[in-house]
Amino acid sequence: MKVTLAGTESLTNYIAALKANDIEVINTLDVEEALKCDGLLLPGGGDIDPKYYGEEMNGSDEPDRELDKAQWDVLDAFVKEKKPVFGICRGMQLINVYFGGSLYQDLKTKDAHSRKNGVDSVHSVKSIVEDNLFENLYGKEFFVNSAHHQGVKKIGEGLISVLEANDGVCEALLHKDLPIVATQFHPERMSYEQRRDDTVVGEGIFEYFKSLLKG
Repeated sequence: MKVTLAGTESLTNYIAALKANDIEVINTLDVEEALKCDGLLLPGGGDIDPKYYGEEMNGSDEPDRELDKAQWDVLDAFVKEKKPVFGICRGMQLINVYFGGSLYQDLKTKDAHSRKNGVDSVHSVKSIVEDNLFENLYGKEFFVNSAHHQGVKKIGEGLISVLEANDGVCEALLHKDLPIVATQFHPERMSYEQRRDDTVVGEGIFEYFKSLLKG
C-alpha cells in the first residue's frame, strides 16, 4: 500500500506513523504521481488563504498560496476517484473548505488550542455523534493534543462533525459517503515513538485509515 503525503512542513512524524503500519510513503504534490497511490494524507501546516471560503484576511497568518493550490488539486483528484483521504489539523480544515465549509480565522479560545513554547496544548474532547469511530476507540470523552489557532465554522457538505472540544470547536470530521477521516488534533504525535501520557494513543486512527486503503 502507498500513501501520498502532500505537504511541505516537517513530515517526520507522519512518515513514521504510516511506516509503522507498513505503508509506503510518497511525498508529492503532483496530481498524476499522487493518484498512483492508494490514499492521501493531508498534514498540518499554515493557514489556508481565506479566499477559498469567500472571506478576506481577518486573523489568518499569511498563506502559502502555491501550497494551497497544489493541495487543493490533489484533494480534488482523490475525492473524484473516491480514494481514502486522511486530514490532520490544516488537512482537516482544507477538507472542510473543499466541501464548501468555512473557518474561524482566529479562535477566541485559541489559547486553549495553540502550541506554547513549541509544545502542544492538551484538552479534552467529547463525542457528539453516537457510535462514531473515535467514540468506539476512546470512549465518549478523552484527551488529545492541540496546535492550532483556527477552526471549522460552517461544516462542509457531506461532512459530519463527530467530536467537539468543551468550547464547541470541531475536533474531528467524517464524510457520510466517502472514505474520508479528519482530525483537528495530531494523532501522529500521539502514536508509536511519540506516545504521551496525557492523551489517548493515536495509533487506532492510523489503523483505521489503513483499513480504508484496503477497500
